[in-house]
Amino acid sequence: MGALNSPLATLASELMADTTSIDQARQSELNELARWTAKSLAERGSADLVFICTHNSRRSHLSQVWAQVGAAVHGLDGVHTFSGGTEATACNPRTVAAMQRAGFGVSVADTQHGEGNPTYRVKAGDGVEPMMCWSKKYGDSANPADGFLAVMTCSSADQSCPLVHGASARFAVPYVDPKVSDGSAEEGATYDERLRQIGTEMLYMMGQVAGEVSP
Repeated sequence: MGALNSPLATLASELMADTTSIDQARQSELNELARWTAKSLAERGSADLVFICTHNSRRSHLSQVWAQVGAAVHGLDGVHTFSGGTEATACNPRTVAAMQRAGFGVSVADTQHGEGNPTYRVKAGDGVEPMMCWSKKYGDSANPADGFLAVMTCSSADQSCPLVHGASARFAVPYVDPKVSDGSAEEGATYDERLRQIGTEMLYMMGQVAGEVSP
């Protein structure tokens, strides 16, 4: 965990030590995604995962950054994570605040993708390449065009986008949208809870990938 920011390393260790919140059905879904990720690493030397939700503002970004952290923690060179939506809005400031509370270093980059859609530079630690997060459609030129694994992180995008052009495989791993608590006293706690859930599952999944590719 030395490569991660200290608070984030502590949180990641805590989440990896307790996977009891992942039930058997969910583990099966994550294990299938792990098998395909390991298959891509073996056949292509790399694995591109694109996490997709409707607005690319909350769950898909949290999944993108945690999956990359999971790859770094488990020493999986060649895993690259991205995110996109079926439409573009903005990375929600509440998402950014939750990342910061968890120990990610987040700053605003110079690049702006349209009015009200800033680019956030998310740094997990010295051993992880900084991630650039902004809202975009999944087919944006910043994302891989083919051969990627499409991971649907919300049921709405899963239903409205049955075919993801260019994907070699598609997976449904939906999360409850934390925006249900926006504007309420529970707002911060809801975002933190969702961040922890996604972190637990992405760290678990990448651990399964590591087990698949180990000699």
